[in-house]
Amino acid sequence: MSGLRPWQELSPGGTIRPTDAEKPKTGSWRTGIKPLADLSKCTNCLLCWLYCPDSAILIEDVAESGPAFVGFDDYFCKGCEVCAAVCPVGAIEMVPEETETPERWVMRSDESAS
Repeated sequence: MSGLRPWQELSPGGTIRPTDAEKPKTGSWRTGIKPLADLSKCTNCLLCWLYCPDSAILIEDVAESGPAFVGFDDYFCKGCEVCAAVCPVGAIEMVPEETETPERWVMRSDESAS
């Protein structure tokens, strides 16, 4: 099998730039449960953001400390529970969809999001 090149020399294939990718609203597919985060427990490890298959974790860049978890995007969250499973401090809890969001929890995204 001579002539094979190392992976570092291969041309990228199937590359999609995030700005070009369509982002369909999939939150209406939610399973009947939703994530709620207790920011007083959150250590800002961002494992939820890293593992979320739907890009439903909202982060903001905070000048003094870098990226920070700020909530969940209802338009994309399907209630898969991955964020709660990977949270090392139990800051994310899955609750029934109809559960009222307490003041100390974060859930809603900006309603003008597309």
